Amino acid sequence: MIRRRSTQVFSLAFLDCICCGFGAMILVFVLSIGQHDQDKLKTIESLRRILASQLAQVARINTERDDLTRNNSNAAQRLAEIRLTNDRVTSLLDELDGRIQMEKRGKAALAVDLDDLQKEIAARQKRADNVLPNIKPTPLGVPIGTTNYIAFVIDTSGSMRDASTGYRLYQSIQRKIADVLDVYPEVKGIQIVNSDGGFVFGNSQQDWLPDTTDTRNRIKNTLRTYDQVCESNPVPGIVKVLQRLYKPNDPNMRLGIYVFGDEFTATADAVLQRLDQLNPAGPDGKRAVVINAVGFPTTIYADIPFDLSNTGVKFGNLLREIAYRHGGAFIAMHDLY
Repeated sequence: MIRRRSTQVFSLAFLDCICCGFGAMILVFVLSIGQHDQDKLKTIESLRRILASQLAQVARINTERDDLTRNNSNAAQRLAEIRLTNDRVTSLLDELDGRIQMEKRGKAALAVDLDDLQKEIAARQKRADNVLPNIKPTPLGVPIGTTNYIAFVIDTSGSMRDASTGYRLYQSIQRKIADVLDVYPEVKGIQIVNSDGGFVFGNSQQDWLPDTTDTRNRIKNTLRTYDQVCESNPVPGIVKVLQRLYKPNDPNMRLGIYVFGDEFTATADAVLQRLDQLNPAGPDGKRAVVINAVGFPTTIYADIPFDLSNTGVKFGNLLREIAYRHGGAFIAMHDLY
């Protein structure tokens, strides 16, 4: 009996082919996976770049937003400052306009007074009996009245000083003050302040000084060497006397103030109102304190045209009005010598 060889369905060659094919498939799969990962990495890297760009843009936008916020805040603050400045300028302009109007009214009134004065002078010059002989000058004529306290307000500014004597007060000014001291009767108290309101004898003596011969001589001697320079405005000195020395509740005090000066640079209306408050008129129209003044022509010269804005003219007009309102007299000196 002949044996048949057994037939094998899967031979070695077939298995090899199968294995090779399967291996190829695995290789293709692996390769495809690697390629996919690279694509993913590229995509991730691209997304990272886009994200970084977006973040940078967001940061830039935030920075710009902060800058705008600061700029808006600065603009608002600047706008508030501008509005405040505008309000201040408006207020100053209103105040300046008010002062200008007062100056205009004052000049108009002074112009009327000047015109009347010039007419009166012209009329007097036409009279033959007004031609006077050469008369020797008399001492300074100041009203005395019934005052029992006297206070001197002296302008000791540079314009009241003589450069040829080391900038001491003009000899004529010292003489006029000495004339008043020599002819004035004895009083209960005496004091002297400069136009700034400073006490000539110092802060330790801010009350009334006893009226003795020694006190009057001390005033004369002190003025010869007094070197304290003050402003050319007698108002602070007058106010100091009224506020510090005058006792309105003392019925026995009758105060007389004597102002010696040459210039005034402020506004007259405010001064007149202030003095009216400090020394008001009584029911009979009289005031408790009498204010007199003596003006020296340090800024007024014959060869200079008359000008109402001249500080010497303003002093004369103001002190004349003060003396008139407060029961005193204003005396204008025609020279310094």
